[in-house]
Amino acid sequence: MGWFRAMRTRVALAGVLCAALLPVTTAQAETAGKDYKIWQWNVSGSVLNTGASDTGMVEGAVNSIVSRGADFAAFNELCKDQWTAIVAQLKAKGWPKDPNNFGRFEPSLAVNQGACGGDEFGNAIFSKEALLGADRIALPDDGAKEKRNMLCARLVEDEGTRFCATHLTVASDAAKWGQLEFIRRKIDTWTKAGETVMIAGDFNVQPHYPVLDTFYAPSVATDANPGNQGLLRELDDTDADCPGYGEWTGDTATTNLPVTTTGCTDLKTLKKPKLDMIFVPESVIDYSVPYSADSLDISTSCKVTTASPDGRCSDHRILVGTVTVKQ
Repeated sequence: MGWFRAMRTRVALAGVLCAALLPVTTAQAETAGKDYKIWQWNVSGSVLNTGASDTGMVEGAVNSIVSRGADFAAFNELCKDQWTAIVAQLKAKGWPKDPNNFGRFEPSLAVNQGACGGDEFGNAIFSKEALLGADRIALPDDGAKEKRNMLCARLVEDEGTRFCATHLTVASDAAKWGQLEFIRRKIDTWTKAGETVMIAGDFNVQPHYPVLDTFYAPSVATDANPGNQGLLRELDDTDADCPGYGEWTGDTATTNLPVTTTGCTDLKTLKKPKLDMIFVPESVIDYSVPYSADSLDISTSCKVTTASPDGRCSDHRILVGTVTVKQ
């Protein structure tokens, strides 16, 4: 099957669904917008890849970023040595326009805190365009050893565009809600200041969870994801198979899936949750071009180890989204 399956040909269906879910506004973009392709992956750098950079995960990630023409890439659960290898390989492939200023790393576990064979462990962002300095933002503490964070940076050539990555707690719903509200308020503040903010990550919640009702805009109102009051759209929420929810990304069986009378058949059969998401404020989206996302099959061509006896490169799928924003 190769590294990753081809993206589904669902442009027409996504366009219909997107039109059905659009917010009722008069602010449709009349000028050409800016296209962005955003790539997100929780790589299980410590557990399944044992902190090593030679398992095949790094090469696979780099090849996917380059071949899919990503403008931004976000990583979760990445070890510092793997980060260094990704930087080198993206440079070697000529992906960044500025080879000395295109990535940022922020640990959630420091050296010798039980991950990556003693290495640092955390989130990373990469950009084809050069980046300004990073915003390294601590999320509300959930009491765990791992200190969750939100890593962002703006573009040098367009300071009004900011890309972020995050990875939320696995603690209580209350702790998740606190971190989500903190992130939402940051995004709202930047958006109201005129910025275009895009955030990707492993949110450790599913789209239909009540804690995300303040994220999704009311224009996302489907059987699989009702009751929303937020300002954001998730790039997979026009998925033809499960509107408002999207495709699964986390390879962990669950019975806590959305209650829905239509669609989501594959989701229910596989019992796999969607945990990885790419959010963009609905107010900056150019709806004349349908946005979309696709989650890619997990490769089994990585090194076979005790931690990964089937050669899986991660326990999460890559999520790739495309959006056009107003200019």
